[in-house]
Amino acid sequence: MPKNRFYVTTAIPYVNAAPHIGFAFEIVQADAIARYHRLIGDDTFFLTGTDENALKNVQSAEKSGIPVQKFVDQNSQRFEDLKGALNLSFDDFIRTTEERHILGAQKLWQACDPGDIYKKKYRGLYCVGCEQFYTEKELVDGKCPEHGTVPETVEEENYFFKLSKYQNRLEKLIESNELRIVPESRRNEILSFIKGGLEDFSISRSKARAKGWGIPVPGDKNQVIYVWFDALSNYINALGYADDGEKFKKYWLENENRTHVIGKGIIRFHAVYWPAMLLSAGIPLPTEIFVHGYLTVDGQKISKSLGNVIDPFALAEKYGTDPVRYYLLAKFSPFEDGDFSEAKLKETYNAGLANGLGNLVSRVAKLAEGKEIGDRRSEIGEEKYENALENFRLDEALAIAWSRMSELDKYVNENKPWEKQDEALDKDLRYLISNILSLTSLLEPFLPETAEKIRKQFAGKIKPASPLFPRLR
Repeated sequence: MPKNRFYVTTAIPYVNAAPHIGFAFEIVQADAIARYHRLIGDDTFFLTGTDENALKNVQSAEKSGIPVQKFVDQNSQRFEDLKGALNLSFDDFIRTTEERHILGAQKLWQACDPGDIYKKKYRGLYCVGCEQFYTEKELVDGKCPEHGTVPETVEEENYFFKLSKYQNRLEKLIESNELRIVPESRRNEILSFIKGGLEDFSISRSKARAKGWGIPVPGDKNQVIYVWFDALSNYINALGYADDGEKFKKYWLENENRTHVIGKGIIRFHAVYWPAMLLSAGIPLPTEIFVHGYLTVDGQKISKSLGNVIDPFALAEKYGTDPVRYYLLAKFSPFEDGDFSEAKLKETYNAGLANGLGNLVSRVAKLAEGKEIGDRRSEIGEEKYENALENFRLDEALAIAWSRMSELDKYVNENKPWEKQDEALDKDLRYLISNILSLTSLLEPFLPETAEKIRKQFAGKIKPASPLFPRLR
């Protein structure tokens, strides 16, 4: 019987700056989901990458005095380097300046129903930060709701996409959960937006306003493809859409699990624009969109101007990769905004990792020193845990693992194996080690390095080991 297939992607961030903790939060969540699906035997493909054709990237390069290509190369590399810093398991990394992406974006444009794309002159309010037009009523005190900046008035002739044509179909797809949006609050938000009436949107920019940067519109050298139309196609382009590659057939056309992991600020693009473009081109839609909240830092939105950007590389270097992963995955709701603080990270490290998991493993290993128990690892077999992960409740899945750990800690305290000898001691140790190895399976998607260390600790003749998580002062 063939394995189930599972395809998961993150949003592709702009490369106008190096990665910060907000994107680390998203990619660690996607990584845990991908690792879980591999663990249960699904044929899994995990994609991330960078969005390089935005005007904001050009503006940032100009400010830095660096040629645009060199600037996006440098910052894209920093995003790719997160793989080592956060122990990520992505299978591919796509850049929107790559040929496979450029050809795919142009192919998607040409695959859309020709009646859905038309040219017109217009005038509108544009936020470069969002790369999006806003109506007056969508602004908050005359400013972009996402960036708090005053949009510029733009007037030009561009190509438009007939989004209005797809209003009823999108509504039905989302209401029927054929396109599943998690959590429910985000699903309701999108349904309300669609029911309010969809307007056609501009899908190109003049080459002059884009400063010559971007993917040319097929057949019109004076226009470049709107960055969001181009960027969204990365999800199929990485699979080889441009040349009908095998991966495109395997993970998109012939797969029932196509999952996008995104932040709440870009839900419209993923739940409205992207599905409409795919409907127009006759390509299957994603099956689910998991929308996470934002991280703030000490109560404030993360922003370079406030100087509160937290570098995930420095954090992983200081505390270790798994402690950073644990804090992000265990202590934040996947669906609501959460406040990041280094003080809370230290507290979580000491309480949950040093005094909790690390202490349990160390106590049992000391009691079993010199013994050979054998690998008694068992399957996950935890319905609540599996249900939590299927519904992207990563914090709940980890809470289930920690509750299992607390039960083992309690067993040690109540049964006092250190007072026993011979068969009585061995019986306790077999029970404890078997259960710790079973617990390790629950931890694997979240703390892969720690899971591996625990397995090694209890394989063969048990030797003393240095603490998994030395206490922080």
